[in-house]
Amino acid sequence: MTDSFARDILPAGSWDTANAADRITLDYEGRHRRRYRYRADNELEFVLDLAQTTLLHDGDGLKLDDGRIVLVRAVPEALVAVTANNTDALIKLAWHIGNRHLPAQLSAERILIRDDAVIVEMLRGLGAHVEKIVAPFTPERGAYAHAHDDHQTAAHPFVFTAEHAHDH
Repeated sequence: MTDSFARDILPAGSWDTANAADRITLDYEGRHRRRYRYRADNELEFVLDLAQTTLLHDGDGLKLDDGRIVLVRAVPEALVAVTANNTDALIKLAWHIGNRHLPAQLSAERILIRDDAVIVEMLRGLGAHVEKIVAPFTPERGAYAHAHDDHQTAAHPFVFTAEHAHDH
């Protein structure tokens, strides 16, 4: 059998998911790739073959070279929702998370991070409110993502990832 290749991403909302030939359900690491061999939920096998490492989003479509489309679904993961008493406190918590180069999903109300007991204890010590949740995780893209044309919306310019970590 000849491999099917996925070289094009159809952004979530730009295509009809009812037309998907199959779907693939992945965690954050599984959705952050450049080249990888996958087996979709209903056994369709294909090779993701992109020009650079890309973060796939829930609802994206991977267009195979034969025209079929594989729907990307983000699997819920064990996360921690970090909140604070006010915006200033939340911004300071975001700084501490970013200073440790942790992947983080940011919003005006909360920060989502992966569940890590040491980090959770540090955040509590800084006055954070933490709640363990299970949800899909789509952290902000890396600081150099613009240079690499990362597939992410421009509405989220803040960056907290280990991808481009450096020593202090």
